[in-house]
Amino acid sequence: MMINLDELKNLNPKNPGAWPWLAKIIAFVSLFLGVVIAGALFDWQGQWETLHAIKHEEEQLKETFLAKKKEAINLDLIKKQLTETQESFGALLKQLPSKSEMDALLTDINQAGLGRGLQFELFRPGGETVNGAFAEQPITIKVTGNYDDLGKFASDISMLPRIVTLNEIAITPTGSVLSLDAIAKTFRYLDEAEVAAQKKSAGAKK
Repeated sequence: MMINLDELKNLNPKNPGAWPWLAKIIAFVSLFLGVVIAGALFDWQGQWETLHAIKHEEEQLKETFLAKKKEAINLDLIKKQLTETQESFGALLKQLPSKSEMDALLTDINQAGLGRGLQFELFRPGGETVNGAFAEQPITIKVTGNYDDLGKFASDISMLPRIVTLNEIAITPTGSVLSLDAIAKTFRYLDEAEVAAQKKSAGAKK
């Protein structure tokens, strides 16, 4: 059923009940589309903006979550590394003698040479140098003996339970034997009283 232009012009807007069915359907569809468009413009527009804002916030929260997750993973790794560092530091600290053990360590160094049949011509502990929580003490030594015994002496020094290093090593022939000149350095940790005194001295200088 078709409606021509003349019939549309003759439709009485005050009496839509008398309209043909096709005209009624067209009017209904037009009215429905008008309501939908008006709702989209005046009501749904705000909801669309709200939805867009929520989606944007959701993306930001996802990014924040991923960043926090990455930080948490890194934090666990950092904690593990810190624990390992503390354990290593503790193991090294045990290799440093206290002030009361220094004399025994000097005796151990001397005995390491005598045990290899070396002759000490010089064994002179120097003054300590404080560096942070540690004190370094140099020991000027000069021993004579054959090449093999000197090498074993150096190996024995490295195997001591306390940290001792040989520095500025010079080996020269002296008659039928060799003479070894070196600076042995050993380290010890400062006790609480020494650390407190050092802090007090540093504060006074400032």
